[in-house]
Amino acid sequence: MFIKQLYTSCLSEAAYYIESNGEAAVIDPLRDIDIYLELAKERNAIIKYIFETHFHADFVSGHIDLSKATGATIVFGPQTETNFPVLVAEDEAVFHLGGVSITVLHTPGHTLESSSYLLKDEEGKDYCVFTGDTLFVGEVGRPDLAQGTDEVTVYELAAKLYDSLQQKIVPLNNDVIIYPAHGPGSSCGKNIGAGTFSTIGEEKKSNYALKASSREEFIKAVTDQLPEPPEYFASTAQINKEGYESIDTVLKQALKPLAIPEIKKEIKRGTIFLDTRLPEEFILGFIPGSVNIGLDGRFAEWAGSLLPFDKPIILVTGQGKEKESVVRMARVGFDNVIGIVEGGFNNWKKSGEEFDMIIDIEADELAMDLPFDDRIMVLDVRKPVEFAEGHVKDALNIPLLELNDPLNMAAIEEDHNVYIHCASGYRSVIAASLLKRQGIHNIRNITGGWIKIKEEQRIETEKDKSVLN
Repeated sequence: MFIKQLYTSCLSEAAYYIESNGEAAVIDPLRDIDIYLELAKERNAIIKYIFETHFHADFVSGHIDLSKATGATIVFGPQTETNFPVLVAEDEAVFHLGGVSITVLHTPGHTLESSSYLLKDEEGKDYCVFTGDTLFVGEVGRPDLAQGTDEVTVYELAAKLYDSLQQKIVPLNNDVIIYPAHGPGSSCGKNIGAGTFSTIGEEKKSNYALKASSREEFIKAVTDQLPEPPEYFASTAQINKEGYESIDTVLKQALKPLAIPEIKKEIKRGTIFLDTRLPEEFILGFIPGSVNIGLDGRFAEWAGSLLPFDKPIILVTGQGKEKESVVRMARVGFDNVIGIVEGGFNNWKKSGEEFDMIIDIEADELAMDLPFDDRIMVLDVRKPVEFAEGHVKDALNIPLLELNDPLNMAAIEEDHNVYIHCASGYRSVIAASLLKRQGIHNIRNITGGWIKIKEEQRIETEKDKSVLN
């Protein structure tokens, strides 16, 4: 028996490759399927099954393309309805894979079709359970992401999740390994703990949700203070349910190199230009109106949250990063990339075309400017909970996710000198590029963000005690 967790950090997503005696299965594959095909080829195995734990909301799954490439059967749990052929398994259905077996455990709660898969080893012993978004390390799946229908409420889903955990997961032996679909940072759970796997015994000891003394206590705990999910979640879940274009088709369209005359035409049309270079490269020069979301951060999640899916997008990338940029966008459902700027920003600049920049300043410069400039607006784009824990006195907090809202943009006036920051610098450059796209150009980006600001003793800071208490 061979099990490999294939973890993608920028999405906090875990897919799994399982193999026994030359037969393999993949659980929750990403849209770019080459890694699974190559692994099976290296190990001289045939992919027989593709198991999906549910309709994922945070990424487009690779089940359709992988099935076409291998002939493998796509398996979903009970209550699944799709627009493409799948095997809808019954609860406790058993699938054989070489010398091991996989049992379907219907565990509704995160969504109605959510299912876990219990793997028994060659001796028939429970070895591990792939819990999808039902159970994470230190957390459970959110019960609010299956909305959009009138079938069930958040509280009804939370009740189903309690029953699923208590009846299907908790009774397993303490040494059974838990392999969830996500790790820390994922928006599919309120606050997923560190680590990407655990055991039943460890979660019984430490997971607050499993320690709830009643269904009512559990429901309150898992529904309390749920943050708003990223806006793209609903559309991505729908894509996974209805089907999608082949990744090869998407790549063929998106990787088309566009020369400068074509680029100028697209600028006039209002086409969105997404620059995926590092923030420190972007600020030194970029095509006017470009939005920066660097590949080194939670790229796909921010792209899905801030960019439209129904308007054409052209990519500006670093050298050799063209395909990676397209693939990572396709993972969250962007099939609307129409090309790449040929030669990247360097070619644009060398051709003598107009370009824009963002001014970077250190925290000590903010300290020097604050007492003498009453037009300074310190714009903090961190989350409200981060802002509450400490911020520059009189700073304006507009979380990055809310910056595109015209009402929020209206709070920034033309005569403001905007000094913008986040925690360390990644989000603030995204925010600065969005403001510039909206015609707000009097901007300074504070390098190092709040981390550096709080070290500068000349800057007056405060905490929001009412929020923290």
